Amino acid sequence: MSAQPNIVLIGCGKMGGALLQGWLDQNIDANFSVIEPHDISITEITHHKTVEAAAKDLKSAALIVLAVKPQTMATLCTELKNHINEDTTILSIAAGQSLTRFSQYFAPTQPVIRAMPNTPAAIGKGMSIAVANKHTSQSAKALAETLLKTAGKFEWTDDESLLDAVTALSGSGPAYVFYLIEMLEKAGNKAGLPIEMATTLARQTVIGAAALAEAQSEIPAKTLRKNVTSPGGTTAAALEILMDGRTQNLFNEALQAATARSRELNS
Repeated sequence: MSAQPNIVLIGCGKMGGALLQGWLDQNIDANFSVIEPHDISITEITHHKTVEAAAKDLKSAALIVLAVKPQTMATLCTELKNHINEDTTILSIAAGQSLTRFSQYFAPTQPVIRAMPNTPAAIGKGMSIAVANKHTSQSAKALAETLLKTAGKFEWTDDESLLDAVTALSGSGPAYVFYLIEMLEKAGNKAGLPIEMATTLARQTVIGAAALAEAQSEIPAKTLRKNVTSPGGTTAAALEILMDGRTQNLFNEALQAATARSRELNS
């Protein structure tokens, strides 16, 4: 039986914590350690035991997951470089940090995987896209894939330029859905519903629609929409407002802004 791989997670905020929560819940066959940046060595994970890590764990790591904000990545990697082996694989989940940038942070031949997951990873409903540099072995890619698949759906891409738009759509996407729930709550309340009822209806409607889209994944969203829209009915009256072009333009602008910001974070 092969030894369990040692995986070090650096940074355990919202995204790092979501991933770790999923890994521990799914009993991934690996040894996990957590290091907080700036020498904070103990992190408490909700509903799980305290995990301790130290610099010595870095030398034995099969994979080091970087889950820190892109604005702090350069400083972290400068500190990290002297504590890791040049053949240790780095898995970054930070927005806007390119493979080229990591070749500047670490050794030019350092194996690096750039991934963009999202926070539903905490309950196994996340979406992740990843790209690896040419120095990454198949075994390292397989390990990263196992971790990211545990968090939900996963795909590799060979085109790193897509990652900025991926960040804008799925990386940031959960926030858009939560904002949609907020807007439905407020609109329902303005239409005369008690706020508690509007909140329950808005949340459960989004949950139910998402579950239906998942259960009928072979059916395009456009068809699902048409299936619940009767000509001349109440849904049609609402969609006439929502589909006048303004909503689509707002989403276009929002994703363009997020994509541009992801690119800026690499500059």
